[in-house]
Amino acid sequence: MTRRTVLVTGASRGIGAETARVLGAEGAHVFVNYREKAKRADQVVGEIAAAGGSATAVRADLTDRAAVNAMVRDIRASHGHLDAVVLNASGGMERAAAPGYALALNRDAQTGTLDAALPLMTAPGRVVFVTSHQAHFHGTGETRETYAQYEAVAHSKRAGEDALRARIPGLSARGVDLVVVSGDMIEGTITVTLLDRARPGTLDARRARAGTLPTVGEFAAAVANAVSAPFETGHTVYVGGTDYLAGSAKR
Repeated sequence: MTRRTVLVTGASRGIGAETARVLGAEGAHVFVNYREKAKRADQVVGEIAAAGGSATAVRADLTDRAAVNAMVRDIRASHGHLDAVVLNASGGMERAAAPGYALALNRDAQTGTLDAALPLMTAPGRVVFVTSHQAHFHGTGETRETYAQYEAVAHSKRAGEDALRARIPGLSARGVDLVVVSGDMIEGTITVTLLDRARPGTLDARRARAGTLPTVGEFAAAVANAVSAPFETGHTVYVGGTDYLAGSAKR
């Protein structure tokens, strides 16, 4: 059988890297996307290979459409197709981030990457969008907690999710599903670290309220599972935050 091929964006560290490792261990050939940290991406590729898997590091700043197109051309040249795309890359809390960067990355780059990759996708295909509860419920009137420091990210990631959901009819026509994976604060991620740095005590307060928080490994396992699990298109997988989700419509 032909080895399944999966592109994971933002996969040189954190959730993306661990998702790539899980998918590699399950037998997929994983394209490990990175923006600038080639050594970290190469390390992830090496770890997958050392465990008996197969992976390739592919560089592209997802906000640069030409770079994304070049990355996809490389994927086409080496493997010819994609079975799944995991849209994991996100940002917007970086100190030096330019105005509008959060929307450029969390909305425009998500749809742009999908547009570039879609011609390579074969049915049955799967797109997985990775988000947070704060972003997923943003603007719905169901938000349980808000953090001003995370507002730009929450707003832009919700906009990205909405834009992807609007593509469901066209994706379905091609035999491609969309699944969203939303998580509570994830221990050890850069976003949570930056939030706790900007608002000291945030992480401890969330731990006290939630009891336990998902780890990177637990969340990555849910993301990797969403690549092939028999979910209906548009389904949302929730990881952690049962107190946060209580009483919500859970769209």
